[in-house]
Amino acid sequence: MSDDRRYMQQVLDLAREGTALASPNPRVGALLVRDGQIVGRGVHLYADRLHAEAHALAEAGAAAQGATLYINLEPCSHTGRTPPCCDAVIRAGVRRVVAAMQDPNPAVAGEGFRRMRTAGIEVETGLMEDEARELNETFCRWIRSRLPFVTLKSAMTLDGRIAAPPSRQFDRTRSQEWITSEEARWNVQQVRHENDAIMVGVGTVLSDNPLLTDRTGLPRRRPLLRVILDSTLRMPPDCRLVQTAREGDLVIFCTFAETHKRSALERAGARIIQVEGVQGRTDPEAVLERLGAMEITSLLVEGGSQLNWAMLSKNLVDKVLFYYAPRILGGLEAVPLAGGPGYDRVSQAARVERISLQRFGADFALQGYLRDVYADIGTAAGANPTPRELPTE
Repeated sequence: MSDDRRYMQQVLDLAREGTALASPNPRVGALLVRDGQIVGRGVHLYADRLHAEAHALAEAGAAAQGATLYINLEPCSHTGRTPPCCDAVIRAGVRRVVAAMQDPNPAVAGEGFRRMRTAGIEVETGLMEDEARELNETFCRWIRSRLPFVTLKSAMTLDGRIAAPPSRQFDRTRSQEWITSEEARWNVQQVRHENDAIMVGVGTVLSDNPLLTDRTGLPRRRPLLRVILDSTLRMPPDCRLVQTAREGDLVIFCTFAETHKRSALERAGARIIQVEGVQGRTDPEAVLERLGAMEITSLLVEGGSQLNWAMLSKNLVDKVLFYYAPRILGGLEAVPLAGGPGYDRVSQAARVERISLQRFGADFALQGYLRDVYADIGTAAGANPTPRELPTE
């Protein structure tokens, strides 16, 4: 492994320390290296404002003169919560910058690279770019559209069933029947930790009585936002979600709210947000717009079946994460992954690309993409497109 690649791997590892702590900003790590020695390190955490390169420069001090800066994202060139980082890099006398990718923020979009090159700094881009892009795909989606990056997650049998026939009555004492193994379920907790919010439909609440929490124990800047789509407020006030509502971490989106139902849920700590509906159901597109306005950059959708279909059919899903157990459930009444009218032809079906697989004991998970959020941006080493007119940080 070349020195550049070795240092960039360390940068990506540093950036991951910002998981659940940097949002709505990107996860960024930085290293300053001089004469083969690391003289400065930095990680961006939203709460302390300073960007990763600013931390690295402060730690390096005078040793930054003539050093190489390794960073997974282009130094910013605009004034937001902090002054432009590219200017600080120039002032510090950094000789060379190795960056994994261009900033997808239209307020930057290559301008940081241009300024540093104009100042005489040698700038190299594109090293480990695929890894860097995956690390900040949620930020890219949000900063360019003000919509959260949506991952549709589901656990299912080999025949595509996500649950046995549902119970027709809410039972707060009912225990959960798991499809996948404990090892796979622990991975789900790690995925929850990486997201700003988790969303289910009220049918899942009525059948499973879930908690929808991040149980990793790892630090978060803000609680995992638990989002429920419940068009007519059928949420039972004694369900576990309502009973554990804290610090505004439970939001229920509805289209019609009877006063007494709304009051009971709000008294218990839930936030109720009324949005427009489509054919009597809460419009998921309107929900995503509201979540984006709340600076929710990433959303994990965990069903149920009808919500899964609503998200897929409206092209609102960016990535799928399907956990399969070696079981065959069968039965006409067992719950399918996506319960809806379906497409008329196979050629119309949503296509999943860039597929990868991972094993968890006897189970396996499939990850794939329905949308490339970087499609109109180009590579870090390529020409910069004209950014769309979108709000900035």
